[in-house]
Amino acid sequence: MEKNIEVFAGTDRLLLRKFQADDIESFYVYRADPEIAKYQSWENYQYHEAKTFVHNQINHVPNQPGTWFQFAIALKETNELIGDCALHTPLSEPRIVEIGFTLSPKHQGKGYAREAVCAVMDYLFHSLGKHKVIAFTDVRNNKSIAVLERIGMRREGHLLQNYMSKGQWVDEYQYSILASEWESSKFGFKLLAIPTKGEQDDNGNS
Repeated sequence: MEKNIEVFAGTDRLLLRKFQADDIESFYVYRADPEIAKYQSWENYQYHEAKTFVHNQINHVPNQPGTWFQFAIALKETNELIGDCALHTPLSEPRIVEIGFTLSPKHQGKGYAREAVCAVMDYLFHSLGKHKVIAFTDVRNNKSIAVLERIGMRREGHLLQNYMSKGQWVDEYQYSILASEWESSKFGFKLLAIPTKGEQDDNGNS
């Protein structure tokens, strides 16, 4: 694994870290996949878009009100990028945040999405002290719906024609979970204790 990599959360199999320049190709490949774009606002995703996105994320930090931050989901053993998890911290109420996630098709069906989202949620509630996490998903996206419900998020609404995608208005479900509810959640895997930036520096790591 590269030195100076900033890791925010993890499990026995995954790391949730900052994006790196080496991620551009992998990021482009899964973002450009029609199966991934099916329930997203973009289509015909271009390499230059991936390059700009990754370089922008390298200079971002999470938990900045009014911004989106993207956690890179990487395999712990190889540091290979397999997906990403988005975090939106609203300017109006930064204690309530929104998440979203994307996983490369070739890595789906292995429990990685649930594992990664659980690691991010644990980071949001325990490290950042968030009060509530919400998520929106296309009502046709059964895989995302299954992940959100499996980690204990509650469906709070069916939003009619809530966003424009591929020239048509699409319905979304809204999900949420409170910090108090997350504490009673059960996992089938171990969440790793990641040192803070200060602790990493004190130990001579970065």
